[in-house]
Amino acid sequence: MNRGEARRDRILAAALLEFAENGYRGASLARIAERVELSQAGLLHHFKSKERLLVAVLDYRDELDASKFDMTSAGGIDALRALVGVVEHNARMPGLVQLFSVISGEAVTPDHPGHEWARRRYRRLRADMAAALRRGVERGEFRADLDAEAHADRLIAMMDGLQTQWLIDPDRVDMAAVFRGYVDDLIALLRPPM
Repeated sequence: MNRGEARRDRILAAALLEFAENGYRGASLARIAERVELSQAGLLHHFKSKERLLVAVLDYRDELDASKFDMTSAGGIDALRALVGVVEHNARMPGLVQLFSVISGEAVTPDHPGHEWARRRYRRLRADMAAALRRGVERGEFRADLDAEAHADRLIAMMDGLQTQWLIDPDRVDMAAVFRGYVDDLIALLRPPM
């Protein structure tokens, strides 16, 4: 990694923390610049606006997840177990989960700079999960009559809902254990009859 890439990664990591702590609207470019020992003008040299920085941070967060968990080639039970791994990983990364939750909540309004990112992300996730479930059907792991899209929607809803509950009450909600149990139940439900 060259010096410019290293600085870019430092800026993205600092911005990720700032957005996670304060949301998009409350985040300050001056505080982000201070965290990485740059002037605000220096920060804007790398990212021309707060909107561009946010989108870069969101893409950076997705790249971090993708580097650990490849959902595009996994299928069937392996894909569902990989999702459990994602949730277990997220349970160790509350700042990332908070960023996702805050930005996703803010991005429901069409004028938010993260709105299109969120739409593309959910469409991609639904498609990837549905494809993974269909690969499970092709492998004979799951019933042929499963509705892959509906189950993909439910998996995403379960993950996002658990994240919110866990962020609000981490002492009472064991996000990883609840999701692991949900996946175990889902695998049992989707298996073909013997």
